[in-house]
Amino acid sequence: MDDETRRHWALIRTPPGIEWSGRTRYAAAMFFYQRGQMNAETLEIYRICSRLDAEDPVSVLKSHHLGADWISRMEAEPDRP
Repeated sequence: MDDETRRHWALIRTPPGIEWSGRTRYAAAMFFYQRGQMNAETLEIYRICSRLDAEDPVSVLKSHHLGADWISRMEAEPDRP
């Protein structure tokens, strides 16, 4: 994994509740979307959650039965993409 990907992987895993964390996760999600590693539906959840720092986008994906591939990736490899 290159340094840029490693940096964005850490950003997308920013815990909920930290000020500006929603926007941080969304910026990282856009990185993965542009690389073809996240679908548009999943990116949209990150966009919606971008103004909601306390909201965990992975929990929202689970509750709406969306982004199964992305959820699996986040859960299977917590420290790397």
